[in-house]
Amino acid sequence: MKNLFDSANIAEIRARVGTLTPASRPLWGKMGPAQAMAHVAMSFELALGEKRPPRMMVGRVIGALIKPKALGNDDPMFKNSPTVPGLVVQDSRDFDVECARLRELMDRFVEGGPSVCTRHPHAFFGVLSPDEWAILMYKHTDHHLRQFGA
Repeated sequence: MKNLFDSANIAEIRARVGTLTPASRPLWGKMGPAQAMAHVAMSFELALGEKRPPRMMVGRVIGALIKPKALGNDDPMFKNSPTVPGLVVQDSRDFDVECARLRELMDRFVEGGPSVCTRHPHAFFGVLSPDEWAILMYKHTDHHLRQFGA
């Protein structure tokens, strides 16, 4: 499965981020490109343990059942998939600042490898192994790049 601990996958994601511009238009959803990059950056903060939201009730009930279906294949995430509360970006952001922040967080995640992945449970899926975090980070970043045709 594609994950961000694979050098070919991180090179692909970095190249795709580089194709976005402040004028990129979403194919679905409400976020603009700067907001989407801020949102993806915040997801890396989750993976690194810098943000630690509590478990969502729905995740406690069905997260363990959904996790293998969501992370056990290379299928892309669904359009308009629900997000972790607190990661929704509605204010305006500076595109260049958010892309730079995303690149820095991706670099820390990739260069740190499995040892930097949090053991704090994901708000929906629960406890994730480093490999599962790497798959989720690929899928989530890919999802928002596809949102803009990148």
